[in-house]
Amino acid sequence: MLGASLNKAFYHPDPSLQSSWNLTQLGLLVFPLSPFLGAVGLGFAVLLTWLQQSSTINRRPLNWGFALLSVLLIITAGFAHNKTEAFLGLFNFLPFFLVFVGLSALIQTPAQLRQMAWILVIGSLPVAIMGLGQLFLSWTLKLQFLWIVLEWAIAPGGEPPGRMASIFMHANSFAAYLVIVFTLGLGLWLENYQQLRVKRQRGRNAEGQRSTTAGTPNAGRGGRGERLTATSPLLPLLFLTVAEIVNFIALIFTNSRNGWAIAIFACLAYALYQGWRILVGSVVGIVSSILLAAFAPSPVAQFFRQIVPAFFWARLNDDMYPNRPIALMRKTQWEFAWSLTQQHPWTGWGLRSFTTLYKTQMQIRLGHPHNLFLMLSAETGFPSTFLFCGLLGWILIAGFQLLRKSKYIDKQDRLIFFSYLLVFVGWVLFNTVDITLFDFRLNMLSWLFLAAICGVVYHYEKDDKLVSLLCHFPSFMNKR
Repeated sequence: MLGASLNKAFYHPDPSLQSSWNLTQLGLLVFPLSPFLGAVGLGFAVLLTWLQQSSTINRRPLNWGFALLSVLLIITAGFAHNKTEAFLGLFNFLPFFLVFVGLSALIQTPAQLRQMAWILVIGSLPVAIMGLGQLFLSWTLKLQFLWIVLEWAIAPGGEPPGRMASIFMHANSFAAYLVIVFTLGLGLWLENYQQLRVKRQRGRNAEGQRSTTAGTPNAGRGGRGERLTATSPLLPLLFLTVAEIVNFIALIFTNSRNGWAIAIFACLAYALYQGWRILVGSVVGIVSSILLAAFAPSPVAQFFRQIVPAFFWARLNDDMYPNRPIALMRKTQWEFAWSLTQQHPWTGWGLRSFTTLYKTQMQIRLGHPHNLFLMLSAETGFPSTFLFCGLLGWILIAGFQLLRKSKYIDKQDRLIFFSYLLVFVGWVLFNTVDITLFDFRLNMLSWLFLAAICGVVYHYEKDDKLVSLLCHFPSFMNKR
């Protein structure tokens, strides 16, 4: 069964798209270490897919929605406070819309989702190891080869100091990346764990049947269950266990509260999905202890602080970084972004305008307001923001409807599809308290996951009436 899965993963169901799929896999493999080379591979994959699937792409209503959003963003740039900056800001959106549209036509099956997850988890290990070396072995590196083809910068002691960032620009960006690969790795681990349990159970059943037939001396030959081979789930399970431990340790030392919270959310979601109530209770108990140590009244907090390390509770309640300027508090940034939205609700102030406006008001340079949706409303206005959120919601709802209603996804494929939906939800949660848009790696991965979910939904929508209705909702309304 595992061999058949590997064949499905390496070979595209549509032979005409095999070259595009090969480029996608190669691009993803090198992408964490060399975003430029990875983007070149993905870019060619998207271009070939556009050339071969243009009729399919043009028929999909969701793509019309992104075309309309592109027009709205260009219009808002024309009304911007600083037009040059606003038009430059379009490059954080428009090229990635094209990537989304192309990859959603290329990625069609859960086997492809699983293959991409494996590639991303494998590629995360060198990055995590660099981060551990940065923080514990004082590694420092500044490597630049052919301008941006290969560019690594490891700041000694982390960025900011004391927080692991590896080759990313900031610890929060690294945490967002680790949350993605940790969530995917956990899904793969559960898949292989279940396969190993099934394999061993079949082996025990077969051994029991042999022992009851004829009572021959050779009835028990074969040892304990089936012999582990190169295709056994045990070896992948061992690798994933190591990878998850390394990535989890790295995530802890990014000191990112957002990353911690979303990793815990992912663990709870998987436990609920699997029906592991004891694990859910354990995780809830641990999280509650940390929260009580951080925020409970003094007598209660002091009791729990004897158990919970200060590394966790002091980071949550900001005791680790006292006396921070008010302008650096998220609440202040959100209030300012909302005030900008109220002043220009239709077209906003223009993309990339927040930094200049906030510095003028607060005398502190800040790149963004730490909330993607508030930033969009302030910089592009309500119409663009609502359309953007509507398109994302469309993909998310269609994905969950397919997972819940469809009878056409095999049971062994449901978990990997759930993992991608979980990454999507985690991305939304992360962007309510931070913004991943300005990191090229994270932005590309975000649109990759959206395209993957959408591609699988479209692949199955012809067999599922509810998802089909959702995918073709604009066309359905026009017919009425």
